[in-house]
Amino acid sequence: MDISSLVKILAPCLPFLMKIGNKVTEKATQKISENTLNIAKAIWAKLQPKVEEKEAAKEASIDVANNPEDEDYQAALRVQLKKILESNPELATEIKQIIEEKSTGEAGITNIIQNVDGNENQVIGNNSGTAINRVNGDSYINN
Repeated sequence: MDISSLVKILAPCLPFLMKIGNKVTEKATQKISENTLNIAKAIWAKLQPKVEEKEAAKEASIDVANNPEDEDYQAALRVQLKKILESNPELATEIKQIIEEKSTGEAGITNIIQNVDGNENQVIGNNSGTAINRVNGDSYINN
């Protein structure tokens, strides 16, 4: 399982999922598609009990919920989720199935998760017939 992709799905949703009541929640939920939120809810329902059992994982989740775009906090959460999923292969399989089922569940829509690190990289995705390009931090939508 790709832990980086898992954290990329969860990070913007954690303020909502953990019921962090502040402006972070409002800002984060504005950037989340309904499909992504549904995937994150299903994943979190499985993960939350294990996260609650492990203090470091709980703290990392809270940090990401309060700072969803912070790469350092996301890295700490990746480490904790990796440990949880490596010690619970059945849970890892369940989460992988959730991602696969819900990501391909909508007819005619292709969901692409692409992680790119570096400067001046280009990411191209297709969302319901609209191409979205991000170059140098600026977004361009081609219809």
